[in-house]
Amino acid sequence: MKLTFDSEMEDAHSMLRDNKKHKQTTDTLIGQGSVIDGKLDCESNLRIEGKFKGEIHCKGQVIIGETGEANSNIHGTDIVVAGIVIGDITTKGRLTITSSGEVKGNVSVAKLIIAEGGLLIGTSTMEKAASPLPIKEKASKSAQPEAG
Repeated sequence: MKLTFDSEMEDAHSMLRDNKKHKQTTDTLIGQGSVIDGKLDCESNLRIEGKFKGEIHCKGQVIIGETGEANSNIHGTDIVVAGIVIGDITTKGRLTITSSGEVKGNVSVAKLIIAEGGLLIGTSTMEKAASPLPIKEKASKSAQPEAG
């Protein structure tokens, strides 16, 4: 009888290496009834239905649900507020404050949408999203001599 343990182990290690190459992220949920205090760095989307106090840095979308409360400065790709945020919000994408949403702080965004009934108490700064570089004109025009 021959043991195949070494080849099976090699196959398992190979699968682990392959999984690390194709790293997938999982959305993060802070559920209703949860209370968290700290700093959150998130690689994917984040949804808060509970209470969070601290800094939030998210590479994905941030959603503060209707039951969510964030006493936080928030940095994210796109942010939707249907609950309460006390703190500053920064995004190069879109901030949407729904009819049930409240933001008490300053916002710096590319796009701002406030639904009827939504509340923003603070200042808003809007910056245009980076636009592509203009295309240079073709050199079809003949060069004109300088006046001398």
